[in-house]
Amino acid sequence: MRRSAGRAGSVGAPLAPEVTAPPAAPQPEAPREVLRTEFPFQLPRGYVDEQGTVHREGVMRLSTARDELIPLRDIRVQENPAFLSVVLLGRVITRLGTLPLMHDGIVENMFASDLAFLQDFYRQINAEGHTRAAVNCPHCSEPFEVELGGSRLGES
Repeated sequence: MRRSAGRAGSVGAPLAPEVTAPPAAPQPEAPREVLRTEFPFQLPRGYVDEQGTVHREGVMRLSTARDELIPLRDIRVQENPAFLSVVLLGRVITRLGTLPLMHDGIVENMFASDLAFLQDFYRQINAEGHTRAAVNCPHCSEPFEVELGGSRLGES
């Protein structure tokens, strides 16, 4: 036991033990949840630019409510609702190959198979993967998955 030095004028007085608090244990930081907002993809065929370069690798970000509302004001969407997915994808695709700028005109000139791929990819990342359901066949009881996300893009 550690003793402190006696006070002046108190010769022979018993020494009181020095009281020290134990060091505080470091508090672990609460784990922070990280939200993934960008998702890489690879187009099945690829977008061919004016120089003939094929762009296949890209990144799509999560959609916001604003992303789904703003295209509704576009005159092309008002005249033809099929343009909704083109305008919407032009907003949420942040990178495609080495293109310096991404816009709906690029999406409009993609092959139909790439457009279908991007529409499906959009549904998957914005529905957090909850577009499939496991079911059993009513006749043979064999399990399989069905796609639930059958609505058009932008109609969530």
